[in-house]
Amino acid sequence: MAAQTYDEVAPKYDAAMRPLERWFLKRWRAELFAELPKGGVILEVGAGTGLNFAFYPQAAVGVAIEPSIEMLKIARNKNRPEGLTLVQGFAEKLPLGDASFDAAFASLVFCTVESPQAAFMELRRVVRPGGTVVLLDHVRPDGLLGPVFDLLNMIMVPLCGDHVNRRTAATARTAGLDVLRIQKRGLGIFNLITCRV
Repeated sequence: MAAQTYDEVAPKYDAAMRPLERWFLKRWRAELFAELPKGGVILEVGAGTGLNFAFYPQAAVGVAIEPSIEMLKIARNKNRPEGLTLVQGFAEKLPLGDASFDAAFASLVFCTVESPQAAFMELRRVVRPGGTVVLLDHVRPDGLLGPVFDLLNMIMVPLCGDHVNRRTAATARTAGLDVLRIQKRGLGIFNLITCRV
């Protein structure tokens, strides 16, 4: 989904996500943070309106990057660790130095980035060798649901730019990340993917 589209949905985004947060996303976000190393400098890709801020340790240091200016405006008004800097930018072209972070994560982001391959290459560049990358996203499920999601993708991409049939773990591997664990949730529709750079 283009940054302009997110600019348009920004005022309603938190309200739209609230039921999903109550049902399962809040718990899964906590599981994502449990996969991150303690301490070190952290990068969040696709910070949106700051729904992950509540899960950061208070002493966290890092950068949260988001392409949508309107989403960032909302995020700036939420409580976050003092050491977390908000930056406007895109996953495929991170305005950050090489090997600047000990870990990076993204939640519900790689379904909408224009080029997942380019975004993974950028993560490999900015996260130090041996660092951690954790992803929480919806993906193409295995089995009989897979072809259904392929068909659904033909509707969702033109409608809102959301790719529902991406094979995110496979793309991460192709980009050179070492996929350590894939934890499947919700019939395999959601994956918590832990990688090493």
